[in-house]
Amino acid sequence: MTTTVGESFVTKIRQLDKKGSGQAVVWHENEQGNQKKLRLTVPQTLPGEKVRVSVDKPERRRRKAIVEEIIEAHPERIGPACPHFDLCGGCVWQHWQYNGQLQEKTRFVKETIVAQGFDPNLVQDTIGMENPWHYRNKMEFTFAPDGALGLHEQGNFRKIISLETCLIAGQKMVEATMEVARWAKDHDLSGYNKDAHEGLLRHLMVRESFATGEIMLALFATEAPEENLKEVATDLVKRIESKFPEVKSLLWLENRDWADRTQAEKTHILLGRDFIYDELSGFRYRLWFDTFFQTNPTQAQKLVDLAIEMGQPTEQEKMIDLFCGVGTFSLPFAERVKELSGIEIVETSIESAKRNANDNGITNTHFLAKDARHGIDEVLQSFGRPELLLLDPPRSGAGGKVMRKIGRAQPERIVYVSCNPETFATDITQLVPFGYTLQKVQPVDLFPHTVHVECVALLIKNDTIE
Repeated sequence: MTTTVGESFVTKIRQLDKKGSGQAVVWHENEQGNQKKLRLTVPQTLPGEKVRVSVDKPERRRRKAIVEEIIEAHPERIGPACPHFDLCGGCVWQHWQYNGQLQEKTRFVKETIVAQGFDPNLVQDTIGMENPWHYRNKMEFTFAPDGALGLHEQGNFRKIISLETCLIAGQKMVEATMEVARWAKDHDLSGYNKDAHEGLLRHLMVRESFATGEIMLALFATEAPEENLKEVATDLVKRIESKFPEVKSLLWLENRDWADRTQAEKTHILLGRDFIYDELSGFRYRLWFDTFFQTNPTQAQKLVDLAIEMGQPTEQEKMIDLFCGVGTFSLPFAERVKELSGIEIVETSIESAKRNANDNGITNTHFLAKDARHGIDEVLQSFGRPELLLLDPPRSGAGGKVMRKIGRAQPERIVYVSCNPETFATDITQLVPFGYTLQKVQPVDLFPHTVHVECVALLIKNDTIE
């Protein structure tokens, strides 16, 4: 463990915070000789562990501590598999046996619904992965000002950790990423300096379809690949074309905006097309660089299967898919219901949903580009009351106004797919006054070695319960 200058304490880890770090409390004497309580955040520790920590500037009541020694280790503590774990912010729990991670996620989901007055026994054990490595089909890497390519340091978005590997990304993605890193280094290309707002290379987004094998490399830069950069871009194409035939989309995206986001003002296709094909639930989807699609295809399939199992769609029923995106849930449900209407505020996603439905021969769908609150009103007016409603909102949740709209629409069954158990638990309280009962909550681990957990839940209108 790393030792740092500061006051040293021996303490016990009480619990984990929402970011996966240990929480501890110690008492220390201030300059006036008074005993003061100091609350510590201790990364890479586990509940119940006894540790010696170092704290810089302990006069502040809340401090981040550095572990000097694990005195009494948790029985499920293991050595992290990745050489970058101590610094990289991509994972927080590689030091914890996978089964322990799953149990913690189940505990967290139960805690969140209990806080809103629901029965914890409705929460099932979290469904994990048989192999919780190399599961991500999309990664966003960042260039440091010196041109090195990597991920942000834990808790420090100003520092980039140069990577030799990444154990949560698809293996081919990692290999292609390392080739781009070598290309940038060989040409001595600068990375973007966020403070000075200067430099060439900003981000590299990598997507891989585990179903089709196709890969997309999207390079974000502050200049176009022309004039003095033409030869540099040509060399990148040659390297990728010769070593990675799986790359069906190599993009150079101009981004001169000060905001540190993977956005583009202009797209240059260096190789192939501007999208790749992916598949889920037997349906084919087109993915562009800015398309939202589940990043763990193995577990995403389980989400879809669970949603169908809970929703029990029938061919006589109408259904609304709220926050439908590009149709990840819409298409599998559409082939099981009479009619489906999808609502999504992002217009490009709606265009993709329409195209995906057409590509897959689905003809009973209607997609509307509108915010959820107003979109429900419009769909209900033209579509009528649905028997089934599915929603898959962003991390911020659907919100009270949308949930009350759903309650007033009175669908017989509601399937809620959530990427944030806290906003999910708050949202569903809004349905209780409208006569809905929570039947089941199934957590699914889409992001092993991180704190994140998804849930699929079923709520049923009381007068339909047998």
